[in-house]
Amino acid sequence: MPAWPGGLCPECGVQMPAKLIRCANCRALLNAELTPRTIESPDFVPLQEVLTVLDATVRGDFVACPSCTRELRVSGKFRGQRVSCRYCDHAFELLVGTVKVKRVAVYATCPHCQQELRSAERFLGVNVACKFCGGAIRIVDLPPAGPVA
Repeated sequence: MPAWPGGLCPECGVQMPAKLIRCANCRALLNAELTPRTIESPDFVPLQEVLTVLDATVRGDFVACPSCTRELRVSGKFRGQRVSCRYCDHAFELLVGTVKVKRVAVYATCPHCQQELRSAERFLGVNVACKFCGGAIRIVDLPPAGPVA
């Protein structure tokens, strides 16, 4: 079978150089002796998603002081106990989510990369990705603590 000698494309009429198989303009076969092959693509079979989501337990809270409204980072071990604001020395009972104490955010450690993460409350219990390593995590809240007897 001879190579394309060059000339006008039989389909679109654009000048094509020698030794081409398809027209650069319309993609038509330039040699009449060639026939296009059809390639059948296989049926799409979706794979089951494999995603390991690890739980990251909340280690503490960022709360707003009821007196001066400054943000405080408080360990979870102090939930239900009286704590003092480091800025104004106002003492209050750390009952997270009550009218008196507004939780701004929480902090937890990523189980994949051990980096500390700060998260808004709305992401508790939701599958998210660590901003440092991209690992799939679910931030799980600590059980609520009642007042110390």
